[in-house]
Amino acid sequence: MNSTDVRKVKKVASRLGVRDSDVIRFAVKSMLARLGPLYDAEAHGRNLVPVFVESGAELLRFFEIDAARLETIINGGVDIDRRVERDDIALLALTGTQEPYAALKLSELDRSERRERTAAELSESLRQYLYAKYVYRAVPAESHIPREPALRLAAVGGSDQQELAEG
Repeated sequence: MNSTDVRKVKKVASRLGVRDSDVIRFAVKSMLARLGPLYDAEAHGRNLVPVFVESGAELLRFFEIDAARLETIINGGVDIDRRVERDDIALLALTGTQEPYAALKLSELDRSERRERTAAELSESLRQYLYAKYVYRAVPAESHIPREPALRLAAVGGSDQQELAEG
């Protein structure tokens, strides 16, 4: 932190009527909440997509993380079915630094729209594209989730008295 940051912390603390350390503690806790999956050793691959979608540009710029390093962070030691595609990682890396190229790359990957986007639209389109692909994925039909057999009912018995039997 430089002296300007310290002055800003003091101003915020004064305005809120709290101590400087409370403002710093809030900042650290907020940052840790946003980056939670990064300190979880079990989070890899597609589980890290939300962190980099929501904080990516800011995070990548501040720590000077390029696409190669980002791929190592996301896909290092992860099973093939949980990996994030290299093109999508490159797209994440580009959004904070080269927005026009990121917009072009996104339009190549997501062919649903072919118009120019503002920075806010690019961010939202990227969020929708990556969340749909890696976070909100549909469960495949051939998945190994046990399903209950279909229940079939049939009427049995006479006209006066009908019973339902499973079969």
